[in-house]
Amino acid sequence: MRRYLLSSLIIFVLLSITGLYFLNRYWIYRYDDLIARQASVYRLDAQLVWSVIYEETYFRAWQIGADNEVGLMQVTPTVAREWAKETGFREFEKQTAENVVEFLREPERNIQIGCWYLEKMRGNYRNFPAEKAMMLAAYNAGASRVEEWTKGTNASKPAAPKCPMSPKQVTPARAPSSAPARAAILTSASVKSSPRVFVSLINQE
Repeated sequence: MRRYLLSSLIIFVLLSITGLYFLNRYWIYRYDDLIARQASVYRLDAQLVWSVIYEETYFRAWQIGADNEVGLMQVTPTVAREWAKETGFREFEKQTAENVVEFLREPERNIQIGCWYLEKMRGNYRNFPAEKAMMLAAYNAGASRVEEWTKGTNASKPAAPKCPMSPKQVTPARAPSSAPARAAILTSASVKSSPRVFVSLINQE
């Protein structure tokens, strides 16, 4: 009897672990199609967008942040209204004016606006030495903080155009992109509150 109970317990534990594993896989990848679609519209790396959502809310579409950020990508009401105004659709402007929280809780709309804002931040730092790092930090902490943190550094100016390589020049191999890991760090609370973390990261770009 005791052996039977022990065997049953082991089977139950194994089934529970397997179930939790697949449930977690479903949870974190269920928005992949939406992410890929909106990322392609704004010419962003889908894996990078996925990582921002993973770090910001762990895919909880209902989450409200400490500063009233809403939804998967923690979009602020101000950004949502700015996006609605830029689209030119009065219905969007009306919805963001009347009930912006409900508007931003819709997953695809939230990802769409989040990607739009990421692309907008990237436009501010295009061709800068630490373009990706600055884009992510601005998305999370605000462009004014990025300007403050990079003031007087090489990252505060666009990179000089590169000279064309001669046929004899060989480009050294680069390590694979670590976009998900970098996004997780740059969207963390430590970056929001400390310029030291941010500066150390942009120096790695």
